[in-house]
Amino acid sequence: MNLLWDLELVTRIKAIETFNSFKSDKLLFLNVDPEIIKDEHFIRGTTKEILQFYGINPSNLIFEITEKTAIKDYKAFKNAIDNYKSQGYKIAIDDVGAGYSGLSAIAQIKPYYVKIDMSLIRNIDKDNFKRAIVKALMEFASNTNIKLIAEGIETVDELYTVIEIGIPLGQGFFLAKPSKELVCIDEDVKKLIMERNAYVERLKFASAFTVKIGEIARQDAPISPFTLGSEIERIFVANPNLQRITVVNDKKVVGLIMRKEFFSHIGTQYGWAVYMKRPIYKLMDPNPLVFDYNVSINDVVKAVTTREEDKLYDYIVVEKDGNYYGVVPVITLLEKSMELELNIAKYSNLLTGLPGNFIIERKIRKVISKDEPFFLMYFDLNNFKAYNDVYGFERGDKVLKYVANILERHLYFYKDSFLGHIGGDDFVAIVKTYDVERLCKNIIEEFDYNIVRFYSELDVKRGYIHATDRLGNEGDFPIMGISIAVVNNSNRKFSDIDEISRIASHVKMECKKYKKSHYIIESLEKGKQAMI
Repeated sequence: MNLLWDLELVTRIKAIETFNSFKSDKLLFLNVDPEIIKDEHFIRGTTKEILQFYGINPSNLIFEITEKTAIKDYKAFKNAIDNYKSQGYKIAIDDVGAGYSGLSAIAQIKPYYVKIDMSLIRNIDKDNFKRAIVKALMEFASNTNIKLIAEGIETVDELYTVIEIGIPLGQGFFLAKPSKELVCIDEDVKKLIMERNAYVERLKFASAFTVKIGEIARQDAPISPFTLGSEIERIFVANPNLQRITVVNDKKVVGLIMRKEFFSHIGTQYGWAVYMKRPIYKLMDPNPLVFDYNVSINDVVKAVTTREEDKLYDYIVVEKDGNYYGVVPVITLLEKSMELELNIAKYSNLLTGLPGNFIIERKIRKVISKDEPFFLMYFDLNNFKAYNDVYGFERGDKVLKYVANILERHLYFYKDSFLGHIGGDDFVAIVKTYDVERLCKNIIEEFDYNIVRFYSELDVKRGYIHATDRLGNEGDFPIMGISIAVVNNSNRKFSDIDEISRIASHVKMECKKYKKSHYIIESLEKGKQAMI
């Protein structure tokens, strides 16, 4: 007698009954065997009747297909799945990457959720191959509007890695152990998740010059220099993807053990007898490449590429406050450096390479949200259109690159400054210095001195060019000048980006009334606007 459906029905009713007792708007994932899902009782709407009895919306139920055996008839199985989708149920595929849960099932079922099997998540922080597979799955999921769930997250480094890859959902003992009650994850774990997501979001708009090496470090467990060779062998055998181990004495980095060199030594005629019962400091490299947590990725890349060839791929060891903090494999360093450069290119102005509008808006929102003084500077060129019409776009682009170069050099000396290119002849900068007036004067002085190089001798001598304005009227247009409109929060708090943009536009209009280079620093004192 086939009692599979009867057993399934009992457990399903119990699961739905328990779920209903939580009085929650969360989702209920129900494991379903492919053979059960084709049963005539299942198709007839038994589950829907149970849900209606408890007043649960079908959209809160996800049928989780667990493939322990191969699906024998994909056509019939797909018809059954389509039937459940039409009733409002969502479908998930479990254990993708293990057993029979593969791409064929995903293609046929077109699930809403895909669960990545724990075999692909285990030690993903140390396994480049697994990381590449999961990244490919993430890209596929993004293109097909599938939500990924990482199964079996058991360490903080596994958690960090899946977050960095972009997987939105996860489960595992590190997050929370199975429970009969509906429980929230531990506050400390929640904090780790929020902090890592914030870090990943920041990296999207950061560069290799601003990201610290410590931020991408992996916190591998170190060993004592007095650890015996036999214990080192056990560690390497138990962790096949572990290539190096940091040697630490009283929290201070003293060396590095390389897998290849270790097994090379113990594989010699007397190596086993000599090294298995001796402390590992006799085999370690006493001069690993060590960097402080706060050193930029860019500086570390430079140092790594100048190393001896036989040490090129040794781990980079990271210290914080003089003590061991973690390690960065060279492949991780290079991948992150490339990722940062690609992100910068993705959101940058193609002509100048400066951050574009997306990053500019994020930066402005960020400074508005903080209770810290700042000055927002808008730069605009006077008579640039006329110059473009007369001299051509190629010469106009050279002028824009020249302006970008001037602004970059002058802002370089101001800590935490930001420069972006809105587009055309419009630039924006954010500084935190009260010496902004001197900055404006220096920029104008250099601009006015060198801008004449972009004109013919005749036009410079005359002091103008003959061109057509934006309304189609012919006229004489003076040599280009630069307008700098500055607003700040010294006596106000801006509510949003629209407010600060509106005020800045007004100041810019006032500034543009002057034919030559000019700056206006807007402030607010006792409710009155002051122009400087």
